[in-house]
Amino acid sequence: MQNSTKIPARRGRPRQFDRDQALSAAMQLFWEKGFAAVSLDELAGAMNMNRPSLYNAFGNKEAVYRQALQLFVAQISSRLEEALFSGHDLKVSLQRFYAAALDIYLSGERSLGCFVTCTSPAEALLFPAIQEELQDVIVQVDAVLERRLRLAQSAGQWPAERSAGAAAVVLHSLLQSLALRVRAGEERATLEAMVGMVLDTLC
Repeated sequence: MQNSTKIPARRGRPRQFDRDQALSAAMQLFWEKGFAAVSLDELAGAMNMNRPSLYNAFGNKEAVYRQALQLFVAQISSRLEEALFSGHDLKVSLQRFYAAALDIYLSGERSLGCFVTCTSPAEALLFPAIQEELQDVIVQVDAVLERRLRLAQSAGQWPAERSAGAAAVVLHSLLQSLALRVRAGEERATLEAMVGMVLDTLC
């Protein structure tokens, strides 16, 4: 997904902050409270910046949120793809994929689910740019899962007559469901059983 938000350049003295560290702090705040509930003062405090500096470096609150979302996607994409393409057997690869996702969703003192799934849908209708970011992520994940299924088809591990595109959407829906159920407080063992049942059916 291309980074469509351009960060304004500042002339003169170099920036006195770590961009990714500041965005990670913003991400954590948005992840816990949601976009709408975060005030600019809270955001500036979490990012250890004053409000003028925040605007100069990142833009408004929506721009900060979008950049935090892009950072989250960049951080987890390689980890999930590595799990998905780490083995020859399709079912084992999918098990590793969902296990890696649950590791992320359940990490930290509070289990927050997926940053994208659990925060962006509520804002998508009010903020077209956030809706676009959400759609980009959906398309990206669908495409990765479809690519893995087509690889399995070429290896004779998955029926050639099945639609890899439709199955990818189902597998992605399972991923989204896991994120929401983690947010709702479900235990990992219950979620792993859910994954097992779906994979037994599809694979």
